[in-house]
Amino acid sequence: MRLASPCPGIRSGKSRKGLSVLVPDPKVVRELLTRYASLRIADAERGNPATTRELEDVSYTLCVMMGTTGIREAVAKADALLLGVGRTASTTGEPAGRGGLLAV
Repeated sequence: MRLASPCPGIRSGKSRKGLSVLVPDPKVVRELLTRYASLRIADAERGNPATTRELEDVSYTLCVMMGTTGIREAVAKADALLLGVGRTASTTGEPAGRGGLLAV
């Protein structure tokens, strides 16, 4: 895999405790994770420049949405978000994800 671990253009920073945090729409996160996995496979099989560039773009977007500086951490946070939303929706009877960003 040619993709570097850190996400390009993202700087690390300290979290601000006590402030509201925007949470990405789980539906969008799920779509990005699916696209990321598909592109990783395609890049490993063919490795053409267009696939590599699209993989970098999706990786960057995941990092920004999840507030991370590395794709591994972004994927882990995205998985945790989706697991948490699934549990919350099943216990409250509400549909998972309402579109847009949710403030928590």
